[in-house]
Amino acid sequence: MKQSKSQIEKAMHQLAELGDIECRSQFGGYSLSIEDVVFALVAEGELYLRACEQVKPYIVERKMQPLHFTKRGLPVALDYYRVDDPLWKEPGQLVALSRLCLQGARQQRTTKQQNPRLKDLPNLTVRIETLLRQIGVSTLAMLKEQGARRCWLKLYASNNNLGINVLFALEGAIMGRHHEALPA
Repeated sequence: MKQSKSQIEKAMHQLAELGDIECRSQFGGYSLSIEDVVFALVAEGELYLRACEQVKPYIVERKMQPLHFTKRGLPVALDYYRVDDPLWKEPGQLVALSRLCLQGARQQRTTKQQNPRLKDLPNLTVRIETLLRQIGVSTLAMLKEQGARRCWLKLYASNNNLGINVLFALEGAIMGRHHEALPA
């Protein structure tokens, strides 16, 4: 932990020109973010940059090591790559890569906000999202186009156990409000 704290201070100092860097606990390490956009992690005393399309060639060329953590007893590789000693010795290169990682993270965030998953809409669960995909509805635009009633009828045709509450959940998702708050 002490090693991570010193690495955080070093990273924040070296990358200060990117903006006001905030640090918080995440994944058993610490995330570094600017305006709530995470672009790097510090874990086990090492700095890891978040990968994006612009830095992938550099990551492959330098054979940067991914960050691994254990989930349910299995190792999982995150899309964050360790900053090695030679890169620390090139502060200009480190700042340039970090800037690209930050821009990539911002683009991913914007894309995700513009194209939310169905399960992220009010009232919808992963189960309902899966059922909707089975009937060919995978986006909010498709759900709106077909309407709650038509989607519910298709879902009901393939699963007679669905109740009327699913219809209300679909309508609420389309309107962007909880199904209990739908107009009468």
